[in-house]
Amino acid sequence: MMKLLYPYECAKSVFAVDYEKLYENGFRGLIFDIDNTLVHHGDDSTPEIDNLFNKLHEIGFKTLLLSNNGEERVQRFLKNIDSYYICNASKPKPGGYKKAAEMMNLKKEQTVFFGDQIFTDILGANLSGIPNVLVDFIRLEGETDFGKRRQAENIILKFYRKSKKSQHRLGKIIRENEYNAV
Repeated sequence: MMKLLYPYECAKSVFAVDYEKLYENGFRGLIFDIDNTLVHHGDDSTPEIDNLFNKLHEIGFKTLLLSNNGEERVQRFLKNIDSYYICNASKPKPGGYKKAAEMMNLKKEQTVFFGDQIFTDILGANLSGIPNVLVDFIRLEGETDFGKRRQAENIILKFYRKSKKSQHRLGKIIRENEYNAV
């Protein structure tokens, strides 16, 4: 049961991933959570994120945003990004994840999900059979109140770090000095 909460990989951020390696490994679709994965909760996209999506599309990836947020929030985020999206996804229920792969016309094994929360993002991806990457959640400078859920996630991550066979299941896709994330 605990392994349903283990990510395939951990990274400091979406910028720590070697996307060319993912593509070489046969992945063709990338599914992203928005809040605290790509930008701080509620923020608009940044030029860095816009450029990342442009780069991903140049590599050949299809992208999709999978969010529990409503349409207005997701549309505001997508102002400068051309991507599929699913709003009100009800994560961690697997339906949205499976629909994401279908919308990109890909098998779930050809997609990778990126999120910042174990109990919603990673659990849902695992329940769906979709490989995934847990990224450090984005926090504002000086932000210290993280809640009980984040504390519970830290306990799970301690067990995850002891389970070597649960780690790096996507191959060597994290840039050299970025392995000690999360």
